[in-house]
Amino acid sequence: MNDSADIRFLLTIRASGSLIVAARKLGLSPSAVTQRLQQLEKKLGAQLVNRTARRLQFTEEGTLLCERGAELIQQFEDLQTRRGGLIGTLKINAPLGFGRRHLAPAIAGFQQQNPDIDVALTLSDRPLTETMDRFDIVVHIGELPVSNLVGYAIAPNARFVCAAPALLKRFGQPESPEELSKLPCIVLRENNEDVSLWQFSKGRTRRSVRVPACLSCNDGDVIRQWACEGRGVILRSEWDVADDLAKGKLVRLLQGWKAPDANVIALTHQRAGLPARTRHFMQYLQGRFRPSPPWRR
Repeated sequence: MNDSADIRFLLTIRASGSLIVAARKLGLSPSAVTQRLQQLEKKLGAQLVNRTARRLQFTEEGTLLCERGAELIQQFEDLQTRRGGLIGTLKINAPLGFGRRHLAPAIAGFQQQNPDIDVALTLSDRPLTETMDRFDIVVHIGELPVSNLVGYAIAPNARFVCAAPALLKRFGQPESPEELSKLPCIVLRENNEDVSLWQFSKGRTRRSVRVPACLSCNDGDVIRQWACEGRGVILRSEWDVADDLAKGKLVRLLQGWKAPDANVIALTHQRAGLPARTRHFMQYLQGRFRPSPPWRR
């Protein structure tokens, strides 16, 4: 058992009497509840609940865990009440580049203000493929695939087509998205997406362009550096290229065309019943990035 979240999950199932009712309380689908229960049983190496078509029956191991777990939860909640709930460990998963540049400083500031909360940050090039039960919050950038997770808006983030002045001297400024197919391009491999198919819109007009990926990498810092060196055109998040655009290292292209936004969101397992430390950090994060995020100041 990693923390109290597993015990609370099991207690919700026992109080509900069925996986369907528990799913409604947790804000999840019944299949997601079943999967999480199976993962918990596998982790503990013991069956906790006998599941039949008519009812749930807790095993001896499941009953014992609920009884002792309920006592621990009560003690923990009493301690939280005395300290305003800002205690315990907060586990966060986030993308590599954004996590290094913007999230890590925010987390350090939050922990300094709340010294009784320990924060464990994990950076990954594919946050959504990690085992979600390991984390309290997952920070995601861009469109969210179909998921049972609950999303909270953190910050707006556009995406820009950019290139170095040196590359534009060689090839000229593209006038339409279609012209990108004739230019060397650099793509970021992430989230199992079709990364060489770039989408644009202008009013009601839509364009999809297959760009030649002369270079690719799963690290955004690498492709941004390649672009600054004049090696190709990139389609990159505003948060990543704002400084280089301001310094003239990169030039924004096709400003009359809009690429899909990639807003920053924070994901949790459920909307109700979040620990105070999780809610407090979410509010802190939103306050840090609003009314305008650092890349727009």
